[in-house]
Amino acid sequence: MLSILRKARLKDKEMRVLLLGLDGAGKSSICAALLKEPLDKISPTLGFAIKTIEHDGYKLNIWDVGGQKTLRTYWRNYFERTDTLIWVVDATDRIRLGDCAEELGKLLLEERLSGASLLIFNNKSDVQASMSDEEVRKGLHLDDIRTHTWTIISSSAVTGLGLHQGIEWVLQDAKNRLFLF
Repeated sequence: MLSILRKARLKDKEMRVLLLGLDGAGKSSICAALLKEPLDKISPTLGFAIKTIEHDGYKLNIWDVGGQKTLRTYWRNYFERTDTLIWVVDATDRIRLGDCAEELGKLLLEERLSGASLLIFNNKSDVQASMSDEEVRKGLHLDDIRTHTWTIISSSAVTGLGLHQGIEWVLQDAKNRLFLF
């Protein structure tokens, strides 16, 4: 039933994408890179920002929400009608991978996010000695996820690595799950 309602709602090919992750993971930098905006003036997001990306006839409204510990309790205010959750991992931050897994695990239990697909950007993958996709997959226990369609993609907001591949995956997943055409 949820699938039918989403398909009816999305006739205009518009999607709501929620961009989350721990502070410093590079969420805002990824948004800026996708929009070809300069990366040198990005500061920590202290609330949220909405950016719209138009790609291949689709409109993705991306809600970039701050990841500081004090802001995470407010994440639930942004869950409504989310089609895709993009979870950004800092591939250079092995110390907080456990915290990252815990926060992602909580999100995946949220009823209002059920039915949303999950894209994990393993960001900063261009940095030497960063975690591989395999390390992040294991650290986040991604193979245990049975409630959401997911994929993990190595990325870099600085070089653009994997960003368009990620958006392509989001759109293909939406075409398969949400759109009638």
